[in-house]
Amino acid sequence: MKFSLRTIIWAFVLLAMIFAGTFALTPKPVDVEFATVTEGPLVVSVREDGKTRIREKYIVSAPVAGRLSRIELEAGDEVSSENTLLAVIQPSVPVMLDARSRTQAEARVQGAEASVRRSKSSAEQAKITHELNKSKFDRAKRLMPDKAISRDDYDTAKTKYLASLQAIKSSKFDAEIASFELELARAAASQFNGDEINEVGKPFEIFAPVAGKILKVFQESAAVVGVGTPLLEIGDPRNLEIEVDVLSIDAVRIKPSAELTIEHWGGRSPLRGNVRVIEPAAFTKISSLGVEEQRVNIIADFSEQADRIAMLGDGYRVEARITIDELQNVLLVPNSSLFRYRRQWHVFIIDDDIAQMQPVTVGIQNESHTQIVKGLVHGAKVIVYPSDEIQSGTTVRLIK
Repeated sequence: MKFSLRTIIWAFVLLAMIFAGTFALTPKPVDVEFATVTEGPLVVSVREDGKTRIREKYIVSAPVAGRLSRIELEAGDEVSSENTLLAVIQPSVPVMLDARSRTQAEARVQGAEASVRRSKSSAEQAKITHELNKSKFDRAKRLMPDKAISRDDYDTAKTKYLASLQAIKSSKFDAEIASFELELARAAASQFNGDEINEVGKPFEIFAPVAGKILKVFQESAAVVGVGTPLLEIGDPRNLEIEVDVLSIDAVRIKPSAELTIEHWGGRSPLRGNVRVIEPAAFTKISSLGVEEQRVNIIADFSEQADRIAMLGDGYRVEARITIDELQNVLLVPNSSLFRYRRQWHVFIIDDDIAQMQPVTVGIQNESHTQIVKGLVHGAKVIVYPSDEIQSGTTVRLIK
């Protein structure tokens, strides 16, 4: 059978029209970004701004009334215990030497003696508590490898041990301060050793109660001061702790001894620490958006060498990341791949360049990934940032 040229041309035109129509009716594949379901650890944390603070501060105040000589020390100067002269108060007649001031000075001596006795008792109590907590923690460390104790019980024992260790340091500091206060009170009372009220006393010298640095100078210039007037603030910058305020709904999920990471503090690498105290009382704070929030202070200790935190000082801003939960070897997908459909979480999986809607059961979630409990397998491809163009059965084209 022979075909004319005209018939062949019309045949080609018909085929071209069929192909064009088929191509026009076939939906174009949608370009999508994808991610692979992976297996690995998942760490859930709370990220908030905080600040450093010196654990033990001491405000030196005037133990007697009189004329204060100009204080030559400045913030940042180092002082040594009982060796560095901080201030000198010249006697003022008759304010320093009247009968009423004498009685008050004697009463302060008695109060200082009571504080010394109380500090010694607190130190002994802190020592006994520490020995008990140390034995419990040692027992917990022996039982933990055999899983004879829960992780929560181990963390509780560790927290009590660290807290009691810190209590011993605080009690020693309190005892030193109480002894110094007693010396000041006795020295102030010795100004009234004359029989005449108008007897002129000797200049009163105040020495550093503890070793550290001058944090603040409240009264630089010479002036007449009364009893109890704050003069300087002293602290040891090496004895730092971290204060972070978090939302109360996050505070209930934070456990004592939880790991804490300090980021964006100015150093090249993050710093590590552990939560010591979760304060029991919340406070109201106005957010940057003007919303009232209930927040709780979290107090943590550094677990770094002294030279690592040497550049930090009191009141420095830090960014803290507190670990709430941590899981190992779980299925993970990016948060951007999940969406809600009929009150259930779903993802779009890719099967032979075809998108299929898949319901999933999710677990815990952090800023970037979510744990998948049921519905996916390791290695599956899921669409991230799915648009309204994608439905079950949509042809997709994968892009990086």
